[in-house]
Amino acid sequence: MKRNSYENVIVKMVNITKRFGNVIANDHINFNLKSGEIHALLGENGAGKTTLMNILYGHYRPDGGEIYVNGHKVVIKSPRDAIKLGIFMVHQHPLLVETLSVAENIAIGTELGKRKFIFPVSEIKEKIVEFSKKYGFKINPDAKIWQLSASERQYVEILKALMQNARVLILDEPTSILAPSEKEFLFNFMRKMRNEGCSIVFITHKLEEAISISDRITVLRKGKAVGTFKSLETNVNELAKMMIGYDVFIKDASKENALTDVKVNTVVALEVEELWVLGDKGEDAVRGVSFKINAGEIFGVIGVAGNGQSELVEAITGLRKVKKGKVKIFGKDVTNAHPSEIIRLGVAHIPEHRLRYGVAENLSVAENLLLKKYDDCMFSGNIFLKMDKIYEWSKNLISKYSIVTPSEKTPVSNLSGGNVQRVIVARELSMQPKLIVAAYPTHGLDIAATKYIRSLLLEHKKKGAAVLLVSSDLDEVFEICDRIAVMYEGRFLAVIPRSGADREKIGLLMGGVLLHGATV
Repeated sequence: MKRNSYENVIVKMVNITKRFGNVIANDHINFNLKSGEIHALLGENGAGKTTLMNILYGHYRPDGGEIYVNGHKVVIKSPRDAIKLGIFMVHQHPLLVETLSVAENIAIGTELGKRKFIFPVSEIKEKIVEFSKKYGFKINPDAKIWQLSASERQYVEILKALMQNARVLILDEPTSILAPSEKEFLFNFMRKMRNEGCSIVFITHKLEEAISISDRITVLRKGKAVGTFKSLETNVNELAKMMIGYDVFIKDASKENALTDVKVNTVVALEVEELWVLGDKGEDAVRGVSFKINAGEIFGVIGVAGNGQSELVEAITGLRKVKKGKVKIFGKDVTNAHPSEIIRLGVAHIPEHRLRYGVAENLSVAENLLLKKYDDCMFSGNIFLKMDKIYEWSKNLISKYSIVTPSEKTPVSNLSGGNVQRVIVARELSMQPKLIVAAYPTHGLDIAATKYIRSLLLEHKKKGAAVLLVSSDLDEVFEICDRIAVMYEGRFLAVIPRSGADREKIGLLMGGVLLHGATV
């Protein structure tokens, strides 16, 4: 499809500066968005991408600089001000009320819902159906938010924006957990919106996606704008160098078979037998799944979010009850065991929801690193914790795992998403685990952080640890996994050696498309 021409600047941000304490998140950044374009905002975690767009959306007030919308200087004090200007932001973690329905969330979050003292939910439902049909979203207005997959929650936020006539749509890392078919659906939607004259800011760290979907790309590095480029006039290696500051050559992960095609030992670290697990809605989320993982092996589970992966991980780590079947760790039956018992067997858990289950946001970096070692005699006295030793130990982990933080005493809530993940990984892997259960460990991370975490998993594999890796990223499972299981509607459709797997067919299986008579 030929890309639209775009001439008029709809948003202009001039010398935007934002500080958080001693950290300069945005350093005199200039950015402009033209009418009817998709503009990718590219950079590492902590580069300032989301902060810059949070300023445009009114979540933050800039410490310096000016904003112009349609040629007029504006002061955006809140998201309500932004929405009145036609600007809407879909966050990486949608801001929705879990216990309310889709229609109720849209009612309380839109001007349409503020017309009356009683929310016109019936009117909202009609609008949801209308817009869903127009743009191809499959959203039940009566479904509760907690019942929706991550991608469906994103669509609810997008519907909310469409129903408020958004002319500028900011999408913050929208493809992080999408399967290939879902990603293509989103990209087609973005193209349709662009063709209708909407301007889209696409925040991402994925180089290929930035080039394929956008008209222009602005690269941020360490809070500064490196430059703005036409997407068709650049390539992934040039962009990677601009993002990181040095040459990074992107390789085809499917050609790096030598990394993982090694003989694993025969010690069974994890055995799952005919496992059945209920989901939050009382349905069978995991249905008769069986598999084994040997020590020194990375076993990948890939699928579209919401097909039972979360429930499988929670059952294995003791966070969700097993309905039927068994979970064994190094031969010990731990079915429905308490999480603390599973931890004592040498199991590390990198959870899917890093903020909800991975960290205590109000605690410091040091305190979060200590969460599984607080009762260690090295750090705990008879009554009080030995804070000097804790801070010294934390500084070593911060250095070893390259956690970017002003101090070990900084609250985790002040860190970027990538550095929150590094805190979790540092805590879990510093315990020298024998079994690592990692759910979407590189979700939302930039190229450098992604490569780093994958290298850590490979390093622990070489030391003899078993790894259960749950992912929705085909590149990831092809790069580091020994075997790949495709999960769909609670079942494993196939378990195959990585070296013999076909990427296209796995992508089809992820979408539930079974190829009759075809080998995977």
